[in-house]
Amino acid sequence: MAGLSSAVALAEAGLEVCLLEKRPRLGGRATSYTLPDGSEVDNCQHVTLGCCTNLADFYRRAEADSKIRFYDKLYFADGRGRRSVIRAWPLPPPLHLAPSFLFFGALTMADKRAIAHAMLAIARAGGEPPGAPGMSMLDWLHSMRQTPGAIERFWRVVLVSALNEELARTDAIYGIAVFWKAFLASRGGYRLGIPSVPLAELYQGCRDAIVHRKGEIRLRTGVREIRLRDGRFAGVVLEDGTEMAADACIAAVPHDVLREMLPPELSAKGAPLEGLRRLRASPITGVHLWYDRPVMTEPFLALLDHTTQWIFNRTLLHAAEPSVGNSEHGAEGDEASRQYLQLVISASYDLAPRPRQEIIELCRKELADVLPATRSAALVKATVIKEIDATFSPEPGADAWRPAARAAAQKLYLAGDWTRTGWPATMEGAVRSGYLAAEAALSDFGCPRELVRQDPPFEGLSRRWARQTRGRPG
Repeated sequence: MAGLSSAVALAEAGLEVCLLEKRPRLGGRATSYTLPDGSEVDNCQHVTLGCCTNLADFYRRAEADSKIRFYDKLYFADGRGRRSVIRAWPLPPPLHLAPSFLFFGALTMADKRAIAHAMLAIARAGGEPPGAPGMSMLDWLHSMRQTPGAIERFWRVVLVSALNEELARTDAIYGIAVFWKAFLASRGGYRLGIPSVPLAELYQGCRDAIVHRKGEIRLRTGVREIRLRDGRFAGVVLEDGTEMAADACIAAVPHDVLREMLPPELSAKGAPLEGLRRLRASPITGVHLWYDRPVMTEPFLALLDHTTQWIFNRTLLHAAEPSVGNSEHGAEGDEASRQYLQLVISASYDLAPRPRQEIIELCRKELADVLPATRSAALVKATVIKEIDATFSPEPGADAWRPAARAAAQKLYLAGDWTRTGWPATMEGAVRSGYLAAEAALSDFGCPRELVRQDPPFEGLSRRWARQTRGRPG
């Protein structure tokens, strides 16, 4: 997403772009591939939110915005299968979601009072409560007197999925930002956008935007080395030994891969990219299950009290005309009646070393708690995808090690969700990094442009409080 967004923006600005992609498809970690039996699976379920303005802009540029469906209701299920729904009510932010929390069945009144106390503290501080930077999110929640139930059944459910890290390993600034931007600052920030097609299909517009402007895309083309001369970009060496020259380069690869491509002195202690040695990665596990009959009616579910965190009803999400609650797809046992579910477990450190079949059985047992129909349905096939280095870990203090777009050398720019974007490791952060790198390149070529889109404007009481604490309008 970082490389594609920067490439498309540069091509639209009139530069001749050559995009090198190591994989056989565009999209990097946010792509899909085909199984031997022809099934198309995403390497992980990726979603957007209403507050992700730059991702929305990128989808528009890639002509993929019509392939994203937004949902106004968030569905949750506790350990006994009881459902709760979060949706906006006709109240000004940050009160618009308060009635949903009031009726959230999995939380006690003590949990709800604690959550309201912390959410109000975030909102009154305009998303920037004092003393939070450098603390772990778990420590901050303890300082806000959160109950064990509130932490486990609310804060953890949302944040581990959003940030791909456990609360004790997450800087509080990231966790607070998620709730401020998605739940408190505006009415539509929480809305969930999910692709209605396999991820690889989202990027055809990127290809067109580049190739139709005399650019070039090379798939299955990895880079072995980025060469510098006198502190300036001097070209790259491909994995097959071929050398390539260019006027400038945007390196949009994971931070650990970049470190291997660059001269070691750039990431030595005290060097501009020292942070590449200090940033750590965290894993995500995706479990794909195909049942012989419909077992789920909701488009998705967030799970409480389970290892599995999210279930996505891919059959419904990819339907031409989805109808929530309609599970009739054909005669039982027919291929047309099968239902495809994708499960996501973020920060899956415990699952990484476990055998795939063991993970599948764990997930099947958990699904039986929240989807009783799976107990009698037959599992037709299953697969597990482990992304061991899925994202950078947003540990306390990690922001200090995230480099800016111009941190490496002249005419060499850095892009990736791990760079200094102000956002955690999300698709929004990746696109922002691509736009920031493209802005830097365009400025150096004498044709500056503003590409980065601002967050949605603050609304209601959140706007008033943000103006008071920040000294400027939202």
